[in-house]
Amino acid sequence: MVKLKKKSLIYTAVFVSLLLLISSLIPALRTPAFTILKYPLGLFTFTGREVEGIIFYHRNMVQNEKLKNEIDFLRQKLNATNEIYLENRRLKSLLAFKQKAPFKVVTAKIIGRSADNWSSIAIIDKGNYNGIKRGFVVITSLGLAGRVVETADYTSKIMLINDPSLGVSAIVQRSRQEGLVTGTLGRSLIMKYLPKDADIQASDVVVTSGLTESYPKGLLIGTVVNIKEEFSGLSQYAIINPAVNLSSIEEVLIIIP
Repeated sequence: MVKLKKKSLIYTAVFVSLLLLISSLIPALRTPAFTILKYPLGLFTFTGREVEGIIFYHRNMVQNEKLKNEIDFLRQKLNATNEIYLENRRLKSLLAFKQKAPFKVVTAKIIGRSADNWSSIAIIDKGNYNGIKRGFVVITSLGLAGRVVETADYTSKIMLINDPSLGVSAIVQRSRQEGLVTGTLGRSLIMKYLPKDADIQASDVVVTSGLTESYPKGLLIGTVVNIKEEFSGLSQYAIINPAVNLSSIEEVLIIIP
């Protein structure tokens, strides 16, 4: 059976060769010869492509998987490099502020956040062994961030200024109007106890007045975005946009009195 197939292939090859030779010698037979060979040659070409596709399918699949893994690795490496770049830029900004600050500060990283929505507590990687104590003020290079409320040997808890439990005496930089700034658990702060005729307006800058213990005077708190009247109608309050983005801070400075 195998010999018969081999003979058939040999006969076919000889026939095709003779047909091509005759058509080349006799121009009149060239067109009929190509017409006869058109479909067999097309079938052979199609079959060859299919066979080649099957043979190289596995190799291409392996190569594609390898390239995909390399792309994933490079993407992860790029993300890691970008994180290092951003961290270095933040630390550089903190270092520049630290060198110019009129008070002693300790740099710390935020390593945890409160799980509940009723407080704004963050945990930093510095504690008693670094000279951190309860009541110390927390800032960034942009402004006031919060206050230390609890310490351990190597960590501390800080309460951010958007917590309603935290209040700090503040002053409007332009008009010198005083008030008390507290948190709302949202993105805004409130400046309370403003007289009905208080000289305060949108875009005014609010800073610490220095009247609250441990808070140095002149720390930037934020900018007034709106003024509203209290329910009683006897006073008003201001809504402040904090200078520090409290939801995204990663490094802070602790003021050492």
